[in-house]
Amino acid sequence: MPTYHLAIDIGASNGRHIVGWLENNKVRMQEIYRFDNGMVERNGRLCWDMETLFAEVVAGLKRCHELGLTPASLGIDTWAVDFVLLDRNDAMLGDCVAYRDSRTQGVDEKVYERISEHDLYARTGIQKLSFNTLYQLYALKQTQPELLRKACSFLMVPEYLNFLLTGKKVNEYTNATTTQLVNAHSRTWDVELLNVLELPVDIFGKLSLPKTVVGNLKPEIRAAVGFDVEVVLSATHDTASAVLAMPAKDDDSIYISSGTWSLMGIERLIPDCTEESRKRNFTNEGGYHHRYRYLKNIMGLWMLQNIRKEFRHPYSFDEINTLAGIGLYFSSTVEVNDPAFLAPQSMVTAVKAYCARTGQDVPETECEILACTYKSLARCYAETASEIEALTGKAYRRIHIIGGGCRDGLLNRLTAQYTGKDVYAGPVEATAIGNLLVQMLRAGSIADLPEARDAVRRSFAVEKVVVACS
Repeated sequence: MPTYHLAIDIGASNGRHIVGWLENNKVRMQEIYRFDNGMVERNGRLCWDMETLFAEVVAGLKRCHELGLTPASLGIDTWAVDFVLLDRNDAMLGDCVAYRDSRTQGVDEKVYERISEHDLYARTGIQKLSFNTLYQLYALKQTQPELLRKACSFLMVPEYLNFLLTGKKVNEYTNATTTQLVNAHSRTWDVELLNVLELPVDIFGKLSLPKTVVGNLKPEIRAAVGFDVEVVLSATHDTASAVLAMPAKDDDSIYISSGTWSLMGIERLIPDCTEESRKRNFTNEGGYHHRYRYLKNIMGLWMLQNIRKEFRHPYSFDEINTLAGIGLYFSSTVEVNDPAFLAPQSMVTAVKAYCARTGQDVPETECEILACTYKSLARCYAETASEIEALTGKAYRRIHIIGGGCRDGLLNRLTAQYTGKDVYAGPVEATAIGNLLVQMLRAGSIADLPEARDAVRRSFAVEKVVVACS
């Protein structure tokens, strides 16, 4: 009988419980539970409903028991930067405000009164994103300082879910790096930086690496789900898990972890915290076993997801591809990382307004709006690939597109066309695979990272993309 492991992979719009095991030297997986997720409005802010989210985590565990697929371990991964604060009784202080909320607008300038943008990057190596945890905490300091005064613990979203399961509070390295509060060189919380910003130092716990055991289920959770299980730290930042599952054999590949966000970069062993890297807005996020994910955050399929919602007809994603293909004659493009596209009331209106503001033809039809967005994403990928090569002084032959977005055939073809590189698509479930691989590494059934990536190549389809016609 195989040893089962459970990946609980939670994104901004949904979450999945995926059981995985090794069989004939291949990784096998079965999705057993899926649930919706999304932001809710509370007290005038966009927030995550943590109570409902945890209830879904528990419901998925119950489903494991019902199916007789009791896992030996589980790991949780989610998006980055968002967090909860706990008081001395371990009760949550305030709401878990979502990164797309507007509370951080203008906060960066307040931060730069205490530390320059140059010095901040030199310390942390993390790209400036207005919603990074640093700016969220500083916004809290400005508007609700009493919460910080009462706080005794800081936990990011997957760490809080682990805490609710086990009663153990453990901070994990890969996700912590996205806060912009971890020193890129020491790989620990930057205490000097926290003091400069007058943020409480003692709420941040020791950083633990993926494979660390958090603990077993609390008795009441064990009774509710029908079994006990060892909770293990995955690479709790979903992109860190996805990159772990990249099927590249060598170091001449760029990856795009494609989903709501497109995370495009390379894996390296030392950070690049230079001024040139900062100006190009690259980031040095933590990866498995203290590797660095040197990448750029690109707005990604968020734009297409929101445009699709605004159309009167509920087009399938294949139909969206077809419509965009019809509109490829349309030449206008937008800068996809412009703040206008972060959380607009209407993505269609935002795309049109950008084109008008920049003196380009304004898209009018559904085909033109989609084509404009697709071509803009592919252009951004090509520009980012060129920047990576300029910053590293190295040419990269391949791009591996991993994650759910690798199923978008048109975007894959346009990426190959715009970059002029060999593009490979797959695996689709890269994040869940990476989560499971960490658990298998912990269990000793996989020896090391090269063997884990060999297992990915053996187990999952990876297809070379045919270049789109001009």
